[in-house]
Amino acid sequence: MHTRISSLPLYWRVFATNAAVLFLAFLALVFAPVTVSVPPELTELVVLIAGLVVILAINLVLLRPVFRPLDELAETMRRHDPLSPGARARVEGDPAVAALARTFNEMLERLEAERRESAHQALMVQEAERARIARELHDEVGQTLTGVMLQVEGLAAVIPDELREQLDELRETARDGTEEVRSIARRLRPEALEDLGLQSALSALATRVAEQAHVDMSRDLDSSLVLSQQQELVVYRVAQEALTNVARHARADHVELRLSRDDGNAVLSVRDDGRGVRSADVASSNGIRGMRERAMLIGARLAIEPRPERGTEVKLTIPLDPTPP
Repeated sequence: MHTRISSLPLYWRVFATNAAVLFLAFLALVFAPVTVSVPPELTELVVLIAGLVVILAINLVLLRPVFRPLDELAETMRRHDPLSPGARARVEGDPAVAALARTFNEMLERLEAERRESAHQALMVQEAERARIARELHDEVGQTLTGVMLQVEGLAAVIPDELREQLDELRETARDGTEEVRSIARRLRPEALEDLGLQSALSALATRVAEQAHVDMSRDLDSSLVLSQQQELVVYRVAQEALTNVARHARADHVELRLSRDDGNAVLSVRDDGRGVRSADVASSNGIRGMRERAMLIGARLAIEPRPERGTEVKLTIPLDPTPP
């Protein structure tokens, strides 16, 4: 009986509920020993008000289950985050509400597929542009600074002694500029990822960040873990952004970088013991938004949460195929 009622359209369920309440009120007026004077007496008003309250309460109790699935669907729509795909509305209740939920889920699937494809195209263009800029920095600016250093070395033999200190400063400036250009090129284009693989690239990245930020860095990288080229690129970029945020903002003493396999997933984890992350930072940071977009590209889940004791954990969970890609 309950299944048959719940399968009725919403319009008829509301009508049936109100009809039942009115029918109960009709029975009460017919069979209850109640009379109404003109004008009504105080006791009669009390009885009428009590009856009205009872009718409204019954109506509320009967209508609430009718509209609950619609309220749940509306709440699912409000909570949906385009950068956290996968959430779907429950298809249940009134046929009209169930049809609306199915339509909403189908719309989400189309939007997520289109967003994933557009994100893929945008990120591939971005990586190609990074590679082009890195090559130009290395080939053009780097070679120019190298030429400056050679000219400085050539001047060292003929320059007067009173100018030698300025020449040494110029040599150091050119050397620092050359190293900075090389460092920028490495960050733009992870050559270690292409040449040595993900684990070696992450290890080199961790070493470089530890030296620059003067933090203690521990790493645990599963060398047997095999990912696709796109997954490796996303893991590297997320780790790079997470470690860069630690170096710039966390004021941490120790950082832990892990890449492991857990229950059919590849899990990247970056933990620090710094000052922690605020919800406002997670919502407004362009770097974090970029990480979430990259995670969405490969169907991964990204979580950025404060640790119970101190610091922050960035966790990227990537579903693995049954067979290696």
